[in-house]
Amino acid sequence: MFSKIFCSDLFLSILSGLIIGLAYLPYNLGFLAYIGFVPIFTIWLRNNKFRNGIFGFVFGALYNLVSNYWIGYNSGTELKIAIFSLLLAVFYLAIYWYILGFVIGILKNKINPIIMFPFFIVTLEWFRGMGPLAFSWGNLALTQTDYITIIQSIEYGGTYIVSFIIISINLLFYFLLKDRRIIIFFIIVFIIFGLHIVGKARINSLHYENKSIRVAVIQPNIDPNKKWDYSGRIKTISFMDSLHTIAISKNPDIILFPETALPAYLRLNRRIRSKIQLKVDQSKIPILIGTVDRKLNKEQNKIYYNSSMYLQPDLDFEMYSKIHLVPFAEYDLIPNIFHPLEKLNLNIDRGVFISGNDFKIFKHNGIKFSNLICFESSIPYISRQFIKNGADFITIQANDGWLGYSAGPYQHFELARLRAIENRVPIVRSSNTGISGLILPSGKVFNKIPIGSQAVFVGEINLLNKDSFYSIYGDIFAKICTAISLIVFIIRCVIKF
Repeated sequence: MFSKIFCSDLFLSILSGLIIGLAYLPYNLGFLAYIGFVPIFTIWLRNNKFRNGIFGFVFGALYNLVSNYWIGYNSGTELKIAIFSLLLAVFYLAIYWYILGFVIGILKNKINPIIMFPFFIVTLEWFRGMGPLAFSWGNLALTQTDYITIIQSIEYGGTYIVSFIIISINLLFYFLLKDRRIIIFFIIVFIIFGLHIVGKARINSLHYENKSIRVAVIQPNIDPNKKWDYSGRIKTISFMDSLHTIAISKNPDIILFPETALPAYLRLNRRIRSKIQLKVDQSKIPILIGTVDRKLNKEQNKIYYNSSMYLQPDLDFEMYSKIHLVPFAEYDLIPNIFHPLEKLNLNIDRGVFISGNDFKIFKHNGIKFSNLICFESSIPYISRQFIKNGADFITIQANDGWLGYSAGPYQHFELARLRAIENRVPIVRSSNTGISGLILPSGKVFNKIPIGSQAVFVGEINLLNKDSFYSIYGDIFAKICTAISLIVFIIRCVIKF
């Protein structure tokens, strides 16, 4: 009997993990997120803390394996290392769900914790988004970008408010299956339809300034595994120069290149930089171009930065260095002990990349903007800090070519839509192999260039006239949910009545 129940609960945890994993892009099955937690909730409400933790871990491992399988597609390293990185990430992310299941098991004997599930899962996502191993990429809001009218509320509570809504609707479906009261179904319909109506009205109410800027976006579609080969280096530089010329011919205000656009250290390579600067001076059109930078530390060891260089007509260049690096892909947390990807296909020791610390603001004709480099677009606080510093719009430089046609590039692009809605700013994205595009403050997408295409296009950005609630107050919603979660836990587990 015990084994049958255990196998039944194991099946439900696997089912729940599979459903939530499939809710993530690019499968266009985001609606599954509204029912996918029902099986795991059922398990957590009838088991002890140890079994809850085990089933929570199984759920978390499968859901992250399905949604983040693209981590194992990294063509910039050996297959066995890429698979190992995927399994390590899945294990790490599953631990959060083990802890949550364990906590619910502790509380279950003291209170009925079901009403607390939305608060607990917001708390989980908020903590998971902190520190060097931050992974806000996995927040449930990413499953909902097909329904932009429903997620307009993230301008107030960030992506966490969408998670709260998703979990609340899961609870209503749980009660619907348990009690079979038709009124619960109508409540669910009312909530979803209400969110749609309010979101649509909010999109229509956005007021734009009489101020705009034209940005030319370059998507070169160069294989990142070949870009740094010495034999093809001159050809790559010549090709990028030709795309630069095409962009100039479209007469934009600014030109945006992707991450690490050229196989050169532009700050150090004066010859190549001077040629680019000459075209900037002659055309009077500034460019923002991704580059790897290299310096010597106090011990005279080479250290590297993932950077962007802003070149303006007749002015000295400006630099921005990536603030949030990807652990075990751009740097190692403990390089002396664990250094798994010593050589990535950049011909450098990737393990010694270090992060920048300057939330840089660039300017052009009175308009301010800032740049996110690749993975940074998944970290909400970085975009928000740029907006607080005065940025009127955001650019994103990415290189998802390592991930091929997997789900990774599709999810990465959709993260930019979340940042646009959160902060109510337009976002222009240039990715080496795609997806590039222009995203409005409403989350609507224009000039979207698919993966595997080479293109140069111009998008015109119209600016909004005020910051969003989230830009001003940040993660206040997540902090409130976390405070409530901790208070309930402390009262029920520590304070003796």
